Amino acid sequence: MSRELQQRLFAEIDSWTLVDPHTHIDPHQPASRTLADILGYHYYTELAHSAGCPKHLIEGPEAPQDPRQRVRVLVPWLRHLNNTAQYSWLVEMARELFDFPHEDVTEDNWEELYDAALAKMQQPDWEEQVLRRSKLQAVFLTNEFDDPLQGFDTSRYVPCLRTDDLVFRLHRPEVRERLSKITGIEPSTLAKLRESLGRLFEHFVRRGARACAISLPPHFAPQKVEPGELENFWERLIGGKDVQVGNFASAMFAHAVKTAREEPEMPERMAYYVFWTLAELCQEFSLPFDLMIGVNRGVYRHGVFQGMDLFDSRVSLIQYAELWNAFPKVVFPVSVLASVTNQELVAYSWIFPNVLPHGHWWYSNTPSVISRDLANRLEAVPRNKLLGYYSDMYKLEFALPKFRMYKRVLARVLARNFVLGRGWSEEQALALARQVLVDNVAQVFGL
Repeated sequence: MSRELQQRLFAEIDSWTLVDPHTHIDPHQPASRTLADILGYHYYTELAHSAGCPKHLIEGPEAPQDPRQRVRVLVPWLRHLNNTAQYSWLVEMARELFDFPHEDVTEDNWEELYDAALAKMQQPDWEEQVLRRSKLQAVFLTNEFDDPLQGFDTSRYVPCLRTDDLVFRLHRPEVRERLSKITGIEPSTLAKLRESLGRLFEHFVRRGARACAISLPPHFAPQKVEPGELENFWERLIGGKDVQVGNFASAMFAHAVKTAREEPEMPERMAYYVFWTLAELCQEFSLPFDLMIGVNRGVYRHGVFQGMDLFDSRVSLIQYAELWNAFPKVVFPVSVLASVTNQELVAYSWIFPNVLPHGHWWYSNTPSVISRDLANRLEAVPRNKLLGYYSDMYKLEFALPKFRMYKRVLARVLARNFVLGRGWSEEQALALARQVLVDNVAQVFGL
């Protein structure tokens, strides 16, 4: 009975058209061109490297450049990955999108899959086919702050202002130059910097942006910093004077920024100032501020591209209490990387009206972790605050298997905990599922 119930719930949930509220899609090339674009996803390269594939075969001057040969390198390592959720995405995608008839991708049949995928991907309407099969009506992007946001349909590919460079790398002249170019304002003073950031928000909102977003390190603790504290530091930085900023971005990677001068915390304070200004602008422009909390960059120094970062359990959401208290009118969709932080996020979402649990990010994006974290959220957080899932994908083909993974878990948790556990009707369970996956996304992001 329970399995049949889950299947009925899943079938209905899987019929709905959705919006994906966080991806890394390139709107100018949203779909894959070859199977190498799919197996080049960092999940596969980092897992293959972890299983023993030499890094120099995956990337660098010795790695093959031809797409077919890049796939050939990775295929022998897939047999070590067939227990993983990521491998299940590949197999489901192959079966559903490319009509691949086999249960596994092996050294004997991978070229059959490569050719079948290539034939599909070369069809002129492949992008439309993938969106239709995946039941996606819109996809949120991750746009660099100087993206002109031109040449694509912003109602389908929805802009989102990514602000990591502004907060953590503004000491670099090239970052300030990019800001000047996109806004037409030279940030020669902190007042001009504030003006240029406001102009940037105007640009994004005018082009249909629905959120601002940032990825934050474990030790980041937002606080308000008055401009007067930073005027001298900024003036000397802009003037090219001998200011030792250390690694300005180390606020992203380490516990604190220290320099050899009399202003040991100025780069760190500058990061907080810019971040706080972004929150003020989110309030002014009524944009949600997506916070992706707890990633520690560059932990495995010898890893492949995007396979070096890990979560850090030393993070605590108490670090964000001052921010969330200061901006009650700003909605903060929050993503975390570990279940211990998920429980904390549930508690903060329970108490703070403006804090919302958002998706299942990165190392939390496997069925067993989703199941535990989702059950916790469904049982404790007001239902109108739950933002169910985003794919975090780089290519459209991943939407179908990733969302289906989540839908299966959602159906199982609803069947076990609500229909069987609490005596809900199937209609009640489905109404909750629709709110989590469809309605809340539309409400929170103003769609």
